[in-house]
Amino acid sequence: MLAFSALAVAPTWAVQFLFLAQGWELFPALLIELLFLLGAATAVTARVDGRAGVRRLYAGAVRWRIGAGRFAVLLLALPALTLLAAAAFDSVRAPAGGWAAEIGGYLFLTLVYGAVLGNVWEETAWAGFAQSRLMARHGWVRGSLLTSIPFALIHLPLAFEEHGLTGTSGRDLAVTWTVLILTAPVARLLYGAVLLGTGGSVLAVAVLHASFNASGQLAAVHGQWPVFVALGALLALVAAVARRPAYALAR
Repeated sequence: MLAFSALAVAPTWAVQFLFLAQGWELFPALLIELLFLLGAATAVTARVDGRAGVRRLYAGAVRWRIGAGRFAVLLLALPALTLLAAAAFDSVRAPAGGWAAEIGGYLFLTLVYGAVLGNVWEETAWAGFAQSRLMARHGWVRGSLLTSIPFALIHLPLAFEEHGLTGTSGRDLAVTWTVLILTAPVARLLYGAVLLGTGGSVLAVAVLHASFNASGQLAAVHGQWPVFVALGALLALVAAVARRPAYALAR
């Protein structure tokens, strides 16, 4: 795990801070981050478990042991809870393009741009490699919390994405990093529960991860805080209804 974290986090920081220092668009650096994550997970798996382990690692990206009801929860729970949280504080507004465009944009960001093109590869490293190993050894809660540490660390440079290295105030940096550090454990606990409940389906985790990202970009919601409330509420619901939240991870 230390080797994976070092091989993934350190190069990602180096590249992203280089892009930020040069004032370049950060999106290419985010794509490079995926290469570092997959490369680290693949290299360490090959070293420890050989080719068979690498095949198991990538098998989770196409494993789909989930019915229509659970898929609907993965796809719709977070945007619904985000809208409910925003509505409770009168923070919902009609989207400029209309609700049909809002729904279509959400589905595209979640199922195509997010899950298929980005998050499934990101979660192959985080859920398929790191979190599955840590949960198998330490259980759902401790394994998820341990995963959240390097998961939060690798995202720290994103605090500078909007205003750059020199334009980001100390206050904004502190707020962004605080939210990230508090959110990462909640997200990993939720993703870990999905990983367990679907027999190790990285694809299912990727859909939920993409849903979280897309829910934070809903034009109908004013502010970012409702999606974080929704994330915590969904974790509470999952923990409340799960009869065996720490059952053995299907390999």
